[in-house]
Amino acid sequence: MTDLVIKNGRVVDFESGTIRVCDICIEDGKISFVGKWHGEGKKIIDAKGNIVSSGFIDIHMHEEVIEKGISGDVYDIANYMLLMGVTTCVGGNCGDNYMKVKDFFEYIDKNGSPVNYLLYSGHNTIREKIGINRYKSATKSEIYKMAKYLKEDFDNGAIGISFGIEYSPGVTKEEIVNVTNILNDYDIILAAHYRKDAIYGLESVKELIDISNVTKKPMQISHLGSCSAFGYMREALAEIERAVKSGINVKADCYPYAAFSTKIGTSVFDEGCFENWGKSYQDILLTESPYKGVRCTKELFYEVRKRYPEMIVVAFVMNEDEVVEALKSPYVFVASDGLYRKGQGHPRGAGTFPRILGKYVREDRSLTLIDALNKMTKLPAERLKLKNKGQIKEGMDGDIVIFNPDTIIDCATFVEPTLPPKGIEYVIVGGEIAVKGNKIINNRLGKSIRRKELDIYR
Repeated sequence: MTDLVIKNGRVVDFESGTIRVCDICIEDGKISFVGKWHGEGKKIIDAKGNIVSSGFIDIHMHEEVIEKGISGDVYDIANYMLLMGVTTCVGGNCGDNYMKVKDFFEYIDKNGSPVNYLLYSGHNTIREKIGINRYKSATKSEIYKMAKYLKEDFDNGAIGISFGIEYSPGVTKEEIVNVTNILNDYDIILAAHYRKDAIYGLESVKELIDISNVTKKPMQISHLGSCSAFGYMREALAEIERAVKSGINVKADCYPYAAFSTKIGTSVFDEGCFENWGKSYQDILLTESPYKGVRCTKELFYEVRKRYPEMIVVAFVMNEDEVVEALKSPYVFVASDGLYRKGQGHPRGAGTFPRILGKYVREDRSLTLIDALNKMTKLPAERLKLKNKGQIKEGMDGDIVIFNPDTIIDCATFVEPTLPPKGIEYVIVGGEIAVKGNKIINNRLGKSIRRKELDIYR
């Protein structure tokens, strides 16, 4: 008798580009059978014609700070990830880690997690440890110090380096290349928040492509929409396509919103930003007390920057049609860039994947269901070398989301950014039910995934 049987599910076959109805058995946390099952199961789920997909993989999000000793659940964004069907995600993006890689993974090893976690080692975090001013470039000796910290993170399981160049304007291309080349013996992936957006976006994309070409490391360009959806997306995508066709290992990701989000005290909002975007102070939404839900004036913008630099704000500055153009590209994956601070922030952290399936697949028909699921599962799994995730096949991990394609939709808003979606019936992590009917049943099934577990070692 198998552990869990999912009957009558509609399953995507990416190789044939078809959807077939079949049963799925899970035994010891792995998919053990896909076909027509005539046996029994300890637990049986009738999928009733719903889509049964491999759990969504969020290749770009921002992990929470796990504060030991606090009462209640220490997890914040990971719970919202789980509720929207994400079973595996990658933190440490945009150059930032919120705690040491070693400590984060050890906490998960001991206590479990809502989702399976991978982490980058954040370049800006290491710069700050050394004491490098974000507007200054690193010296040769400082680059060697950074390499020592990065090596420690790699040895503790980080999958690569993330750069947040816009957040540290003093970072040069030479610094990035040199610190990467010192660690050339490590098989790692690079991810980068570009140098600057809008009119500067194309040059920023070219810089990241060149870094990949010079270092011979794969480059994941972060949230392409917030870089180029200002009238420059077509050129950016063409540049990425040219690079890929010339043999450079570069890809990108994008979230399905025309507004970005970050902390108001960062260099993103330095002088000249509004002129660059062609927008005004009124296009900035404050998300936390004492100004939650308030649009900025000039006076309020500078007050909050000074008094509440850690406040997450939302900037309504991008063009939605260009965001869609990015999402349709074969070189772009779906990712949330989710970031919350005490449950406040941007709705992408709770709505990205259902929004794609509800709005852009079902309602707008901008993407097909198969293309969308490919960008959420198989493609990011291959990118991350997660050989046991990303498809419904025998031998794969039992990470599964069951959703109704006729009803799935995001519910999170810019006022209530953590509202769970509709239409997700079950989320299964490691063969066990984590979410049922939009309610978390068990949020300790996820595991840490370290570099040594990836397919680069096999």
